[in-house]
Amino acid sequence: MTISYWVIRIIFLVVLVLPSTGLSEDIDSDTVLKKIVKKIDELYRSKSSYSEMEMTISTPHWERTLTMNVWTEGMEKTFIRILSPAKEKGIATLRIGNEMWNYLPKTNKVIKIPPSMMVGSWMGSDFTNDDLVKEYSLVEDYIFKLTTVEDADEKLLYVKLVPKEGLAIVWGHIIIAVRKSDYMPVWEQYFDERGNLIRLINFKDVKLFDDREIPTIMELIPQHKEGHKTIIRY
Repeated sequence: MTISYWVIRIIFLVVLVLPSTGLSEDIDSDTVLKKIVKKIDELYRSKSSYSEMEMTISTPHWERTLTMNVWTEGMEKTFIRILSPAKEKGIATLRIGNEMWNYLPKTNKVIKIPPSMMVGSWMGSDFTNDDLVKEYSLVEDYIFKLTTVEDADEKLLYVKLVPKEGLAIVWGHIIIAVRKSDYMPVWEQYFDERGNLIRLINFKDVKLFDDREIPTIMELIPQHKEGHKTIIRY
């Protein structure tokens, strides 16, 4: 036999015995699951970030668009300032830790938002106050595991998140679909405590920003308000 035959054979055997770490990940491991959820938690955040957003609110009777600036620092601080339309220009929202305030320029007043209002609508949209400022962390405040769904896509993973006991979280559970290739979220489904689907968030148009890929479109569709939806564009 030639030398090249033995070289190829040795290489083949070495590849067979090499550990799989780095070639593929054990998706069932707690470490990988936490990595997936952490990526979703920090999708639009970093140590510090600035973004410009456009929010379009649609109903069967009217449609309006807000533009705004958003600053974040880690998971604890968020500041949002509305730029247009003129009627809402200057309105601002600040969140530090678990506390949140709104500034109303027309009356020059600062209003503290009580915890009971965190699930209330933000500026008449289908997003809540908590959606915009992220009072709760998926990694810290939820228990998560892999799950299955009907008509599952083989290119996706599905993660079920259930709130930890003792927390005032409105959702019974959340199911998030992510791409197997890079754990980028594709959609999120939010259910009440009875298991009824309340809303769907679709993530679209992934682009590169400052060396980070993010979906530049978030589309929220409430399931019990026909003809309503809110779209955020970055």
